[in-house]
Amino acid sequence: MSKNLLKVIGLFVIGMVGGIFADQIFWPYFVERPLFYQYRLDKGTVYVTEKKETIIQENTALTQAIDKVEKSVVGVRTQSQDQIIEGSGLIVTSDGLLVTLADLVPQSSKFSFFVDGKQVAFQILKRDSETNLALVKIDEPNLTTVSFANLDKLKMGERVFLVGTVFENSKAAKTVNEGIIKKISENLLETNISEKNNLAGSVLFNIEGEVLGINVIDQGSVLTIPISKIKLFIGM
Repeated sequence: MSKNLLKVIGLFVIGMVGGIFADQIFWPYFVERPLFYQYRLDKGTVYVTEKKETIIQENTALTQAIDKVEKSVVGVRTQSQDQIIEGSGLIVTSDGLLVTLADLVPQSSKFSFFVDGKQVAFQILKRDSETNLALVKIDEPNLTTVSFANLDKLKMGERVFLVGTVFENSKAAKTVNEGIIKKISENLLETNISEKNNLAGSVLFNIEGEVLGINVIDQGSVLTIPISKIKLFIGM
């Protein structure tokens, strides 16, 4: 009986030692041989679960916002004495109210307003040199309008873009630019965008396509009259 027990114990010890030898020495050496290396027998089964995510690219959001708002921006072209003044304005009501810079429509000048490249009839309703805003009524129905942004939610560093009208061979065309908000104050928003003077009156939007204000150009820098001041001027 005792001999049988010793045999069992001996076999158990031999098996355990053999298993350790095979696992730690023989098997690693075996799988690294050229014949078997390509099959990577030391690697266990790997299970891969595919994860799909829908990511909205910022550039896609920007182009979608531009498509949404560009028709709300009009062109303004003024002949004042021997000077041609060009700029833009914003449609604020679908029945034809628009706001632009008073600098773009000085008194005793000849004006032209362009909606989708088409010249339209108009009437200057009021100007305010202090706020540099002018209210105009154009004779055009069913115009595109956009929402006004809540400036209380605006943050420095927020991505913004402008849409304006430029004139090429006397024909109106849209142009865009983008940047961020550098500074916020009650009377003015400051961006890091640089533009030429012919983008005066262009409109600044947030990435959702909501109006932040109307732009003035100061030595190339784009500064924005905030929508809060524009709403007070219009009486909205």
